[in-house]
Amino acid sequence: MRKLDSTDNLIPLINMNKKALAILMRARMRSNNSINPSLSPLARDLNQMKQNSPENQSAGHAIRHDSESKMRTDDAGNCEREFELVRTSMHSAISMSKTEDLDTALDNFSEGYANLYIENRRKLLLVLAREYDLNRVHVRELIKQYLGLELPSVDKAQGNFSEEGLFSSFYRIERNLRHALRPLYEILFDRLNTHPGGLRFLSILRSDILSILTEENISSLRALDSYLKEKLSTWLSPATLELHQITWDDPASLLEKIVAYEAVHPISNLLDLKRRLGVGRRCFGYLHPAIPGEPLIFIEVALLKNVARTIQEVLWDSPPIPESEATCALFYSISSTQPGLSGINLGEFLIKRVITLVKREMPHISTFATLSPIPGFMQWLLSKLASQTILAESDTSESLAEGSSSTFRENILKPEEEKALMSISKDIATGKNGMEVMFNLLTSTDLEWTKSPELLCVLQPLLMRLCARYLLQEKKRGKALDSVANFHLQNGAMIERINWMADRSEKGLSQSGGIMVNYVYRLEHINEFAHSYFSTGDIHASSDLRCAVENMAGTFHFKDGLIAYKSRL
Repeated sequence: MRKLDSTDNLIPLINMNKKALAILMRARMRSNNSINPSLSPLARDLNQMKQNSPENQSAGHAIRHDSESKMRTDDAGNCEREFELVRTSMHSAISMSKTEDLDTALDNFSEGYANLYIENRRKLLLVLAREYDLNRVHVRELIKQYLGLELPSVDKAQGNFSEEGLFSSFYRIERNLRHALRPLYEILFDRLNTHPGGLRFLSILRSDILSILTEENISSLRALDSYLKEKLSTWLSPATLELHQITWDDPASLLEKIVAYEAVHPISNLLDLKRRLGVGRRCFGYLHPAIPGEPLIFIEVALLKNVARTIQEVLWDSPPIPESEATCALFYSISSTQPGLSGINLGEFLIKRVITLVKREMPHISTFATLSPIPGFMQWLLSKLASQTILAESDTSESLAEGSSSTFRENILKPEEEKALMSISKDIATGKNGMEVMFNLLTSTDLEWTKSPELLCVLQPLLMRLCARYLLQEKKRGKALDSVANFHLQNGAMIERINWMADRSEKGLSQSGGIMVNYVYRLEHINEFAHSYFSTGDIHASSDLRCAVENMAGTFHFKDGLIAYKSRL
């Protein structure tokens, strides 16, 4: 009998489709490369050495420690030299004019930047934001000159200027002002945009800027980000993007990116990927000529008879129906692949183009809807429960002394809901009031509340009603508080229905209590709904859902210590 060796494990892989094998190997290589890609090669080597060295061994530890200290000192010096070289190449890329030298400077800058430590990237971006900003002294001088001009009179009857010659001064200063209001770093952005690989590099650059701004609000860096965002929005207009239907026949390198960048419902295996690209399913992505082979954003579509209520039925239920029987195109996942393009609404263009394309190819599709997560719901609810519980305790102590009550206090529970929560066994959950009991249940270890029929019976109507309120009423700057809701509403969708236990994954339960929402794009109302949302913040929703905010509490029945619930919807 032949002795088995490690190569026997590869036999099943050899029999796989070559494309599937390529995707699998790429995924494995990605998972094994855990070292921070933003570090320089020297820093990566140091990190690898630290990971492999046995920290607690006594023999030779002092010698190794001295060696590593020396390496860290040398590394710091190298990093400083790296930083200065990249800073010099950045200055050259902005200031020089010769094309042949400029290409070299842009290459040196982009390659050098990629090898910098995160901290040195931050230093360099601050140099770019502050030292290559516009010249405000010059701008102020031009404004003074402009304000000092006397405005010529206008002959309205004849439609011409009686003092035409005097306007030449206005034109000259206005032209100079437009030029002076352009920061020097605009030159770098424009040159990188036309340089091979430059657009991708600008996306990486902005991703780093956004990362820094999440930790500290630096005004000069925020101005830099705003300017770069405007540039990227112009360069990534729909006219420059190619809509591509992604299929199993696409290169393995492209499919591997779909697996890697899927952000809403992770692709679990190759069978899952093939199903999402197969019969009854569609996947579309936006590609840009400057970033070949990589979608900037992609959307997954299921062709169904009816609007799905749960993600389980979309991803895992019985095989799809014949496409000729489908009446609904359901968008169940949309993912951006470039963090540096955050805030640039490529998704709006993508959804509308996909609707147009599907409608043209399949006229029998009459409903365009989504099955969407509600990522901010549980965070909002837990924050609300915690703050209101504190206010309730504060009001109780103050009212005893002064007979006053906080104007910020709000009991978000109805009387029957409060009673149902307080009737739960003390062995399961405790609290001084219903809000505290609910908070303790929702923050329990391993989401224990999702495994108890009794608790689900109590929490379902509360969570559904409060989720409807969150989607319809909770706003920030006049727009929907939930980021996904804001995205679809500004694109012209309406909120149709919320669905209980629609996503039973750990992520779905922790973010939204398992609830998902259907947004519907009614073709005849898309522009109208988008305009009213932008202008007045008006959120369009089905009548059933609006009633739910007030009526979904339903009726609780208490008998022999058990709780039963009957919905009014």
